[in-house]
Amino acid sequence: MKQLIRPFLFILICLVWSACSNTKYLKPGQILYTGAEVEVNPDSAKKIDDQKGVKSVLESKTRPKPNKSILGLRPKLWIYNIAGEPKKPKGIRNWLRNKVGEPPVLLSQVNLQYNSDVLTSHLISQGYLQSVVTGDTVIKEKKGEAIYTANTGDRYKMASVRFPEDVDFLTSIIDQNKDKSVLETGKYYDLDAFKNERVRIDNDLKENGFFYFNPDYLLLQVDSTIGKSQVDVRVKVKDVAPDAALKPFTINKINVYPNYSLRRDSTLRKLQPLEYNGMSIYDDRNTFKPKVFDRLVFFQPDELYNRRDHNQSLNRMVNIGAFQDVRAEFVPIDSMKSNQLDLNIFLTPLRKNSLSFSVTGTSKSNNFVGSEVTLTQTTRNIFRGAEQLDVSVSGGFETQVSGVSKGLNSYSLTAEGKLTFPQFIVPFFKVNSTNAFIPKTIARLQYQLLQRGSLYGLNSFTGEFGYNWKENQYKEHNFNPISITYVRPTIDSLRQRDLFDSIPGLRSTLEKQFIIGSRYNFTYTNQMETQRKNNMFFYGSVETGGNLWGLFVDKNAAGERTIFNTPLTQFVRLEADFRDYYKVNRNVTWANRFNVGYGHAYGNSTSLPFVRQFFAGGSNDIRAFAARSLGPGTYRVDTARFADQAGDIKIMLNSELRFKLVSVLHGALFADAGNVWLRREDVGTPATPGNPGTPGRPGSGFRLKNALSELAVGAGAGLRVDASIFVVRLDVAFPIRKPWLAPGDRWVFDDINFGDKAWRRENIIYNIGIGYPF
Repeated sequence: MKQLIRPFLFILICLVWSACSNTKYLKPGQILYTGAEVEVNPDSAKKIDDQKGVKSVLESKTRPKPNKSILGLRPKLWIYNIAGEPKKPKGIRNWLRNKVGEPPVLLSQVNLQYNSDVLTSHLISQGYLQSVVTGDTVIKEKKGEAIYTANTGDRYKMASVRFPEDVDFLTSIIDQNKDKSVLETGKYYDLDAFKNERVRIDNDLKENGFFYFNPDYLLLQVDSTIGKSQVDVRVKVKDVAPDAALKPFTINKINVYPNYSLRRDSTLRKLQPLEYNGMSIYDDRNTFKPKVFDRLVFFQPDELYNRRDHNQSLNRMVNIGAFQDVRAEFVPIDSMKSNQLDLNIFLTPLRKNSLSFSVTGTSKSNNFVGSEVTLTQTTRNIFRGAEQLDVSVSGGFETQVSGVSKGLNSYSLTAEGKLTFPQFIVPFFKVNSTNAFIPKTIARLQYQLLQRGSLYGLNSFTGEFGYNWKENQYKEHNFNPISITYVRPTIDSLRQRDLFDSIPGLRSTLEKQFIIGSRYNFTYTNQMETQRKNNMFFYGSVETGGNLWGLFVDKNAAGERTIFNTPLTQFVRLEADFRDYYKVNRNVTWANRFNVGYGHAYGNSTSLPFVRQFFAGGSNDIRAFAARSLGPGTYRVDTARFADQAGDIKIMLNSELRFKLVSVLHGALFADAGNVWLRREDVGTPATPGNPGTPGRPGSGFRLKNALSELAVGAGAGLRVDASIFVVRLDVAFPIRKPWLAPGDRWVFDDINFGDKAWRRENIIYNIGIGYPF
């Protein structure tokens, strides 16, 4: 114990010395500023509401901020001081002083009167109309602190709120919507509420044609002389508001320039337009079909201007993915004599064809490293309806760098075509969407060849037709009514028996599979609202296979429903993924995930097809275990040879504390738990004359009462380089619970020994990834 205490005391003494030594670098007369303290009503026995919160907010508004400190120490200031004055504009000394360190904040930089005025203004904005703040300084040795005294007085409430009398169209709109006012009698005077009320009224007027109105044209008069710490509030339209702001405008002409550029501006304006559905389209090159603009422009001639149609039109034109520049221009015919606007829409298309090339590197926790090359050809507006065709070809290569199968090579070749229509295409029906987001119909074809070294190969063909649409900024739907997958394996017949015997479960991977079904996904997220304390994400999926087709497909002699001599896979698959992100403070976030999946096979099938099963382990899953190595259940696979275990049921929980270290470097501490199971235990196949049978996977079946006791648990830490546009991640994890051990021996805390090389080789898992794990 003494060996540990002595170094600790030495480090502590060094830190305290470094903190004290910062002042010795000050010049004569300089005082180090250590921060501000605000005393709220120190001479009054009566406390105001949330006095601690008010004190904290006031202190946060003082300037300048003192040097950053940790437990009273100022390491960045210390680094600045010990680096000294650099003799060269570059070098380690310059970097330490100007990039890592920070110069001293001096008491002479504090403007007491300015800060007092700022704090007084804030208190008045919160209803403390009689507040007064004064400031002073306290100096001890070479350190100084600012002390502010805030005498708030009573907080005023609104006794009444009056709106303009209903005498014309503008005041009638204000009167009709006054029930939605954020100003309520009995509530505290609040300057932010006054600002929000002006914005609310402006929005109501914009929805009713008042294009030139502005929140600044509204005046909120406050009378604080009525007594009893109350105010009367009167909402009034300023007398100096211009005439154009006080009348509603209607849309006159709608001019659309679908192939606009500054170089062709004068030429396009002289063209004879195509008149279509109330729009004048100036497009001598016939770039787009006119009906495209029915889905993009929500205005009609002679209707009142409204902000909703304005925003939805702009959003649709941006989100359709066909234009690199979008601009809407509202031009008054004569704002003094008329109340009409011409709408000019200028659209600059993206290039019709583009070619992209990408190279990615991979390093997986199952000891495979490799890379993939992808080439994508994009053709836009292929049928003049803003459609997009993406044709891509990719090839990847992996090799196993350690384990019994070291040198096992794997490669894949993929070809895909995807055609996206910016509208719903539904046979025999016309479906219109009126929100700001463009609905999409997507048709996709894909072929993939996966060759797992000398073990086996998989040829898969996929065809899908479906729809994608956003209900609003939070909710997104994907529905594929038709999804077809055909998987044809290839394997050396001479090795087949040996592989099945040595790798139980591989048989299900190498079965012919014909999946015809439907899939629906729903996503909800509010992560774009970065100001929220708590953000959530939810993903739910329902997939069926063979349900409808199973009613029409005849059975073969073996009683199986087949298509092209391949058994039709029949199943229902459900999955839910819930994530919560709680901001402890601006630099610390607590992230949690709960992921559960369930698959039920019936008819021809006894378990989910391999390509639809659930997997556990890996860099985005349970990080203390190699990818696809966990389960099913308590079954233990030889991960050094071949880790490709899957299940029909999955439960996973993740918890991660994320925190900023310095600049773009972030850290994390995490714990993961979970496993996969088969709905029915794999008992293998019995031996028969001429057939030796295959081994099963004992403990692979799911039993609800045993599920929690069969969860694998791991913990670890990570470093992340978060540069906003990309995140590079390194996580190091180790198991603390192994489900394949005997029930009383599954927690392995006592076995943890970071100093043991053999333990580290057996248990430490390194995960390199792009982006956060969830």
